[in-house]
Amino acid sequence: MIQLIRGFKDILPGEVELWQAIEKIARALLEDFGFKEIRIPIMERTELFARSIGEDTDIVEKEMYTFPDRKGDLITLRPEATASVVRAYLQHRLYAPDPVQKYYTIGPMFRRERPQKGRYRQFYQINAEVLGVASPLIDVQLIFILVALCAKLAITDINAHINSLGCPDCRPRYREALTGFLASIAAELCADCRRRRVRNPLRVLDCKVPSCREAMGEAPSIIDSLCDECQRDFETVQAALQDLKIPFRVDKRLVRGLDYYARTTFEIQTGSLGAQSAVAGGGRYDGLVKLLGGPDLPGTGFAIGFDRLTEIAGLNAADLLPKPKVFIAALGERSRALAFKWNCRLGLQGLRVEMDLGDKSLKSQMKRADRLGAGYVLIVGDKELEDGTALLRNMQSKAQVAIPIEGIVAKVKEVVTAANSRP
Repeated sequence: MIQLIRGFKDILPGEVELWQAIEKIARALLEDFGFKEIRIPIMERTELFARSIGEDTDIVEKEMYTFPDRKGDLITLRPEATASVVRAYLQHRLYAPDPVQKYYTIGPMFRRERPQKGRYRQFYQINAEVLGVASPLIDVQLIFILVALCAKLAITDINAHINSLGCPDCRPRYREALTGFLASIAAELCADCRRRRVRNPLRVLDCKVPSCREAMGEAPSIIDSLCDECQRDFETVQAALQDLKIPFRVDKRLVRGLDYYARTTFEIQTGSLGAQSAVAGGGRYDGLVKLLGGPDLPGTGFAIGFDRLTEIAGLNAADLLPKPKVFIAALGERSRALAFKWNCRLGLQGLRVEMDLGDKSLKSQMKRADRLGAGYVLIVGDKELEDGTALLRNMQSKAQVAIPIEGIVAKVKEVVTAANSRP
């Protein structure tokens, strides 16, 4: 028997309903804040991610699924969504009528990293991107949306972490200070961090290896190196979060694994996932649009780990399982043929309907209807056909009524709809 590829998963009935409920809540919330859906391809030219994410990042160096197509061009399964959204924004000149655009997208991403709790090689994200807005208040609104989404999903154990990564004017000063510090503790760093300290020193701040975290305890903070403009920007973010009564922590270790981030960066963390504490993260990427060949427009956004969200959402998955409104129990070939027509027509009326297409006894069909949690069972056999009626049985009260076969679809819908509308 062929098995799943390691790091991939099936989302099965019984679980998929929770995914659908979370997606529905997220869509409604984002659209209430003016976001429009955009659907981007799963594959892009490798150059897009190499230029935007950064050649020296772990994602580009080690984690991307990249392969040549038949013409020899390098193609990559998308490891993240922001670069693709910006590419679409530029390619289709979506900035021309109005540079301010808000988009969201939901779908799979791909990274070849070590599978662990809440992390897969095909993982799902909810992404929100805002292009053309320079104000730091939009960063605050994105954090507000994330906190609101967690509240709607009954997730309580969360904390907002924020940091500033500075800008091209002030970051070189910090990079110099950090590089000097890393040189002094190089012997205490893991092999990856010894390599990163020269090529991408900010990534050392995010290392999860315990010995590296301990060695980095006295590392300089980028906040001490911010230019006046970045400092004002970060103070605005903090003041607005306080005004909205959103608890937050300034976390000097917080960096992002993609080179395009600058200024505000943030994460929503939880204590419910062990070491993999980040549920969502994002920040500002003001230089990305220009880097990819567009006008010099700002951008900011976030990504939510959908797989992790399903593990900590407080929704009751059992309550989300769909149950048929009506189960049709037909006895005999003539009755089954007629019942099949009713099944199709009731489905078109918006009622979830099930029936047994085999030649099973009434007792067996009633058991199946009960197992499925059907609200009503519509019973028809040779006797009912002779009488010109069918029996509609309420599975909760056990009461049943005779319904004329003539116009039965409309009558069943009327009864079921009326019952569902009662308080």
